[in-house]
Amino acid sequence: MIVSHCIFREKGKYSLQRGLSRLLVNEKKRSRNSHRGRLDIVADILNASFGGARKTHLMYRCNLSFKQLKYYLELLLRIGLLHFADPSEGHNPSFFAITDKGREFLEAYKGLKGLMN
Repeated sequence: MIVSHCIFREKGKYSLQRGLSRLLVNEKKRSRNSHRGRLDIVADILNASFGGARKTHLMYRCNLSFKQLKYYLELLLRIGLLHFADPSEGHNPSFFAITDKGREFLEAYKGLKGLMN
């Protein structure tokens, strides 16, 4: 199943909304100034969290400040793309792991990136 939602901020709140127009506009802006967009950062965090990862690992692997990482982790936990890894499976309770919804997001993200290249 491919998810066709975009994540963006409106008046201090994050929401899931259908459509690709804002993604495409943001992608044009990103390619002009070569900074990562929000979706790129989200995808980086999700990729780094396969198998579980601590905050420090995510921070260094995704090249984010602690403040930025905290912001994105709260967002990803709230919308269900990440969860705390289960300690009963041998993970440290402070580990973050990707959810099935997060995997679907990554599949859709990779598909969109493939179309844009």
